[in-house]
Amino acid sequence: MLKERYTGFTFILEIAAIILALIFLVPFYYVLGNSFKSFADILQNTSSLPKSLDFTNYQQAIEVMNFWKALMNSLIVTIVSNVVIVFFCSMAAYKLVRSKSKISNIIFFIFVATMVIPFQSIMIPLVKVGSTLHLMNSHWGLVIMYLGFGSALSIFLYHGFIKTIPIELEEAAIIDGCSPTMVFWKVVFPLLKPITVTIVILNTLWIWNDFLLPSLVLRDMELRTIPLATFYFFGAYTKQWNLALSGLVLGITPLLIFYFAAQKHIIKGITSGSIK
Repeated sequence: MLKERYTGFTFILEIAAIILALIFLVPFYYVLGNSFKSFADILQNTSSLPKSLDFTNYQQAIEVMNFWKALMNSLIVTIVSNVVIVFFCSMAAYKLVRSKSKISNIIFFIFVATMVIPFQSIMIPLVKVGSTLHLMNSHWGLVIMYLGFGSALSIFLYHGFIKTIPIELEEAAIIDGCSPTMVFWKVVFPLLKPITVTIVILNTLWIWNDFLLPSLVLRDMELRTIPLATFYFFGAYTKQWNLALSGLVLGITPLLIFYFAAQKHIIKGITSGSIK
């Protein structure tokens, strides 16, 4: 009897989940379906399926948005930012964990405390400091800022994971003649792969989709990332919905591809960390 009730309740939950998923997918249907239509077809019926897969809107959107340049800019900023964040934050977290002192604890809690500071509250000081240090209107300046804003969460995650690594492994490596640097890069860092994958995925979703920080730092059209290019394109073609929707699809497609490709890795990283 209990099993039958449980099965019925599970079935109801599955139906509710399917309905909820369909509700969330409705906006994507309108955006994707209408991106293949002409402006006249959109005005006639926005809910109907496109008569044919006409890529004219996408061709025009790619040219006006300078999409390939924006895609390359986003790739450069995202990849370099991830490399820099992983390089510095892994070493910083390792040092904070293995240095048993009050100063290390204070530094760690300062990093964690910065996670609750709203970005909007430091926008004006950030622009002022960035202008003074000549970081504005530069991809490298943007990367340095992403390192600053991404360090707190990355160090927090690394810090918790490194605590689970037995220190005996490091002591054995030191006895075998490894220097502290070699111990970290040859013994500890390979063991950080699950949490490193998780950190890279989380930071990629954040950096790739970030609009506010690039809008403050990047001014030249040639430096725009995909969110910036999509924003300015959509603002210029708001009344031409067929082109605007095509631009939106182009903007979100790379992120969706990355998310679905990396979904199993982030789940694996979380489960590996919990088991470890």
